[in-house]
Amino acid sequence: MTDHARPGLRVLLVEDEPANRALVRAIIARTGRGKLNGLVLHEAGSIAEARSVVASHDVDVVLVDVRLPDGNGLDLAAELRADPAAGSARVVIISASVLPSERTSAMATGADAFLAKPFDPSDLVDLLVRFSES
Repeated sequence: MTDHARPGLRVLLVEDEPANRALVRAIIARTGRGKLNGLVLHEAGSIAEARSVVASHDVDVVLVDVRLPDGNGLDLAAELRADPAAGSARVVIISASVLPSERTSAMATGADAFLAKPFDPSDLVDLLVRFSES
């Protein structure tokens, strides 16, 4: 099996903290995993910006922080699941809230995965590789 999946996985990162966005960019840039070659990363610092990106770009994966300046990322995740315009985008909730009840609430939105902050970079890369293969 080769280390090549379809090129150009399109990812939307919805995160209001510039340092956290920079961290995700660095993880992706340094991954060295051929399956992520050509990955396109869109960034949004708010729910409003995320809606704009989804309306104007095809997206395969949406990484959503829970606490955003203009609302709750869980509401955005549920909205994406219900919106045909979002297509079949995979949704990953990223949160520092890691109590079992919070994780359960996050997954109840229809999310495909949950990453607890701080997450291991390899966990993010593994998720993206898995999504690039499906």
